Amino acid sequence: MNISIDARGINLYNGTGIGTYTENLIKELLYIDTEDEFTLFWTGKNYEQYKKDNCNIVFTSSRHGSFYENYYFPTFLKNNKIDLHHIPQNGIGLNDNYNTNCVVTIHDLIPYILPETTGRGYLERFLKNMPSIIDKAKGILTVSEYSKKDILKFFNHIPEDKVHVTPLAANSNFKPLDKISCKNYIQGRFNFVTPYILYIGGFSSRKNAKDIIIAFDKVYKDLKAPHTLLLAGAIKDEGKKLVEFSKTLNSAENIIFTGFIEDELLPTLYNGAEAFVYPSLYEGFGLPPLEAMSCKTPVITSNITSIPEVTGDSCLLVNPLNKNELEETLITLLNDDDLKSKLSEKGYERSLKFSWKNTAIKTLEAYKKINNS
Repeated sequence: MNISIDARGINLYNGTGIGTYTENLIKELLYIDTEDEFTLFWTGKNYEQYKKDNCNIVFTSSRHGSFYENYYFPTFLKNNKIDLHHIPQNGIGLNDNYNTNCVVTIHDLIPYILPETTGRGYLERFLKNMPSIIDKAKGILTVSEYSKKDILKFFNHIPEDKVHVTPLAANSNFKPLDKISCKNYIQGRFNFVTPYILYIGGFSSRKNAKDIIIAFDKVYKDLKAPHTLLLAGAIKDEGKKLVEFSKTLNSAENIIFTGFIEDELLPTLYNGAEAFVYPSLYEGFGLPPLEAMSCKTPVITSNITSIPEVTGDSCLLVNPLNKNELEETLITLLNDDDLKSKLSEKGYERSLKFSWKNTAIKTLEAYKKINNS
């Protein structure tokens, strides 16, 4: 096959789930597939590692996206006899000008399910374009069986075999490290001395971080040892409200917002934690729990949407709408060293079932089915 991929997201969406997905998928595809020909549409730097005998890199501008999507890409695909073109960023950019068979990755349908948690501009574009993207695409990739069910529920006119599940994975740098050294480093960097509970994942209301803060405030005095709640991530809009809210609580001195955390520090942050807490209301896949599991950190997370599909029975699952359940589970886990040890091992074993190589293998299988259908 002659395959092209819109790889612009590697740099344009760096640090986001779509950027991480696009980068890891392409790296593994180029590693495992030396028979097919690839063309990558690129913007920005850091392209050297993608240079392969069977990979052609076509440079574009980071601006004028609509020109490339409406005119340049469709014309290039036609003139260069591309068999299959992949758009990883929820199919955004696919339009009627494309005559080449296209495959899109739809990561989730959050704008349909929780529209109040997405930005207005993105929401309007997503809702306007998604029906035509679904119809125009020759095939659809998605990241979990749950997301597949959502796609088929909202677009029930498409056949089930048009949607292919290609689960995600944690990056290879998420792995077990020396727990004590990691904890000591994090304590020194953020100036506290207790064990810590960790949350990473952004502060959109969909992530339910406020309920973590409320639950911690209710139980922190019931823990057998003092703990700090560490909430990691850039502080914007909703995050600023949570910072102000936490200042009103009795546990305020035990709550730390770290601000932006560089990618290189994340494995240390996970490894040093006593527990990772992630009571999200909706996930297309949910990478943070898997990242924590890969670091042998015990996890409390939601029992809804795609998350149980990822965690299996290796984590403590709670109803994220039940604040009491989250409080009780925090006490249960943090006061039981044997349970923490058991979950850290079970979570790690579960995490080994996911790899970007497997994602690439399943994606390549889907390409072939879509191209031959």
